[in-house]
Amino acid sequence: MEFRYLPMTSGDKQEMMDEIGIESTEELFADIPSHVRLKKEMKLKAPKSEYALTKELTALANKNTSTKDVVSFLGAGVYDHYIPSVVDHVISKSEFYTAYTPYQPEVSQGELQAIFEFQTMVSELTGLPVANSSMYDGGTALAEAVNLSAAQTKRKKVLVSEAVHPEYKQVIHTYAKGQSIEIVPIKLKDGKTDLTNLKELLNEDIAGVVIQYPNFFGQIEPMESIQELLDNQRKTMLIVSSNPLALGYLTPPGDFGADIVTGDTQVFGIPAQFGGPHCGYFATTEKLMRKVPGRLVGQTKDENGARGYVLTLQAREQHIRRDKATSNICSNQALNALASAVAMSSIGKHGIRKMAALNMQKARYAKKKLMEHGIPIVHDGPFFNEFVIQLDKDISEVNAELLEKGFLGGFDLGRVDNAFQGQMLVAVTEIRTKQEIDQLAKELGDIHV
Repeated sequence: MEFRYLPMTSGDKQEMMDEIGIESTEELFADIPSHVRLKKEMKLKAPKSEYALTKELTALANKNTSTKDVVSFLGAGVYDHYIPSVVDHVISKSEFYTAYTPYQPEVSQGELQAIFEFQTMVSELTGLPVANSSMYDGGTALAEAVNLSAAQTKRKKVLVSEAVHPEYKQVIHTYAKGQSIEIVPIKLKDGKTDLTNLKELLNEDIAGVVIQYPNFFGQIEPMESIQELLDNQRKTMLIVSSNPLALGYLTPPGDFGADIVTGDTQVFGIPAQFGGPHCGYFATTEKLMRKVPGRLVGQTKDENGARGYVLTLQAREQHIRRDKATSNICSNQALNALASAVAMSSIGKHGIRKMAALNMQKARYAKKKLMEHGIPIVHDGPFFNEFVIQLDKDISEVNAELLEKGFLGGFDLGRVDNAFQGQMLVAVTEIRTKQEIDQLAKELGDIHV
């Protein structure tokens, strides 16, 4: 069925008005004072038929450039990865596609099990025992972690590395303002968190330290050294934002003593769509289990001894008491969490490790080819699948030229800070081919000269 919705006829409208005892639609708004109502027509185009409207919207959508049309080397938090075809098949099933919060376990076992599996896989990747049923995105998940650290430690100061995603930092500042939490930046050094500055800033007033691993510039932070600095700090929490795909290869933050690990599962089964939606994750220790924002699904047994799943430990109402709430997020991204769970299950444990390794290998091949074409690499440290290059031209102009050649170039770091003018953050994922990487290196080499 091409068209999913049936229009309402004038007869339908009259029948409904007769049923509730009114003669016009205006009577429905009788309680709204007339002086605040709009008394003129809105400046909207005349309505079209369903067919004409679909045709117009399709034409507008086709003006967009997508990763199906060009080869993408753009990352910076949203990546072009392989998505198994089974993902769309499963999430398009009506029982998942239209489902809301599974409050009634007797009719929601499929949804609950899917969320439980998502939680389990996030827990395994992060090295922490507890994970929630998902959050809006990586930024809100990280901001929730900051709030939790302040509430748990009864302290009002949090250190945030300048190597954290700039948009995540903006969300943190927004959340922190409402809770009167002071956010103190930790300086950068060679594309990573400056450990000397971190050591200077640490004291008994610090609720938490926020690190991104791998960080926004693609560099892998020295987590062991950071852990050692925090070992001497009583109560100060280590909060880590991580790309979950990278954790398929790197040592999980939980092994470095992280108290909370957050991130975005867009890398698993969620397309690179402008503005989202995404799917945040939130993992933590058993000690903080009852302070976790959002929802938790637990596994249990019914009266017959059969395995079953339920929402557990906390109720939605826990998060809607404003100043007394542990969180103000009382929903989740169940459909996208399902997409990520299906993708991770399809790829498998060994497949995720292989996928992460391919990202690392291909990124290093790209770095080598770019250097051969005279492109300077900004940082020398270990990295995952992103690295920074320096160009002599304005990055927006470079990306415009690349687009004409069929490439979506890297992220313009000059948009983050004027100190990064001429720097481009290049992302290389497992689906990029040798030919595509070679061609990008050639094009950038020609532009750079």
